[in-house]
Amino acid sequence: MTPSTLPADAPKKDHGRAGRNLPAAVASAVVLLALVAGTLYFWKIAFLLLVAAAVVVGVWELRRGFLAKKIDLPEQPLMLGGVVMVAVAYFWGAPALVTATAVSALVIMLWLLRRGVEGYVRNATASVFVLVYLPFLASFVSLMLSEGGTLDFDRWDAGVKGIVVFILVTVASDTGGYAAGVLFGKHPMAPVISPKKSWEGFAGSAVACVAAGWFLITTLLEGEWWVGVLLGLITVVMATLGDLVESVIKRDLGIKDMSHVIPGHGGLMDRLDSLLATIAPTWLLLHLLVF
Repeated sequence: MTPSTLPADAPKKDHGRAGRNLPAAVASAVVLLALVAGTLYFWKIAFLLLVAAAVVVGVWELRRGFLAKKIDLPEQPLMLGGVVMVAVAYFWGAPALVTATAVSALVIMLWLLRRGVEGYVRNATASVFVLVYLPFLASFVSLMLSEGGTLDFDRWDAGVKGIVVFILVTVASDTGGYAAGVLFGKHPMAPVISPKKSWEGFAGSAVACVAAGWFLITTLLEGEWWVGVLLGLITVVMATLGDLVESVIKRDLGIKDMSHVIPGHGGLMDRLDSLLATIAPTWLLLHLLVF
């Protein structure tokens, strides 16, 4: 049975146009945001450990999902390499991240040699894809966090503010799109890939992102208003693409959710899709125009 496949006779609850158990989803979101806010404010290293833990759980979910297509990802080197990438990006910056990514890819390919010839190209290709898709992109969170320095001299430094802006603008995209889609959604954006995603939802995401970007950049980071607008526009495009990519992956694998570790949301990867897609361009924009 694939990770999200239910028996044919299993009862399926109808959650209406919301498409999910809304009370459970809201409760889970509040708990996750509280965990992120607590670790981020009190100790940056604790937040970094949270990011590393998310990478480990994400690799576990992706391995379970890929097994539906008989693709067997090497869990141990992917997890270890991912944690190392998150750490070196924080302490030594982008050049170290690139090096750690290349070394991790080579280690994974060497690790797979132990399994023999059968399926080597398939498993190695998928493994490098996962390495870039999850830990490499997640490591840009480390780059953002290190903008204020790697020590906690100031609990509310530039790196922490950057993470707050990144998360809240991406959440605004998801929330605005979800609300507009449920209330007004009539014209599907990509019916084959994600039937519930609509152009009305995209418009709601755009309005919410631009408003959040403008407000947060001008107030929290004291940047120019047009940088906030630009951040909002970039975020709505990248968050939407991230969501569509995750949907394509799940449809290709023949699964509905990566797992069910988060009540009301599905798997952790189902919540990270937009964040992973937006973090790199957000870091680059803030690094060049704000920090």
